[in-house]
Amino acid sequence: MSSESAENTEDRKDAAGAPAQRDAEAVSRFVERFASDMTEAGMQRMASRVFAALLADDDASMTSAELALALQISPAAVSGAVNYLTQVSMVGREREPGSRRDRYRLHNEIWYTTFASRDQVLTRWERTLRDGARTLGEHTPAGARIAETAAFFEFLQSELEGLMARWHDHRKTLDLPAADGGAGGRYTSDEGAGGRYASDGGADT
Repeated sequence: MSSESAENTEDRKDAAGAPAQRDAEAVSRFVERFASDMTEAGMQRMASRVFAALLADDDASMTSAELALALQISPAAVSGAVNYLTQVSMVGREREPGSRRDRYRLHNEIWYTTFASRDQVLTRWERTLRDGARTLGEHTPAGARIAETAAFFEFLQSELEGLMARWHDHRKTLDLPAADGGAGGRYTSDEGAGGRYASDGGADT
């Protein structure tokens, strides 16, 4: 293997202990592509990149230095992105044992957690909108419009609860790969997602 290809490929082991190859450039392209998709959907650009990098990490956990190295951004940019992600309940912060360094980790069942937090937002919006409709007068054009919006959020909230319950039932029927790369393992809530984005050379930064 050439030195160039060695730099662009990470050595991994499958469930049987055999080495596996991971193309770091391909992983990088995935991270940037998914980050771009989230940015187009309205998420902050740097927060999208940090989230995608964590999603593509085997442990779903990285330090600020690891994120800065992987994404080629400043520690300040990492800090701003992580602050946003923690506020919207997409990332948690934890202290490394025996160290003063923080690690940033995706929550278990990240999408469930994210949508569950939106449920709380919908509740607040619905209450505020219903107050607004009463203030404006529910039979006025503006009041009717706001009342309909509140009714939509109430409907969405009730449907979301059932949707999450059905997802839990459906997930039990899936035979997804284990987080450590073993084939045939069943998904659990403690499972990380994706593959490591940064090279192992930056893991201890």
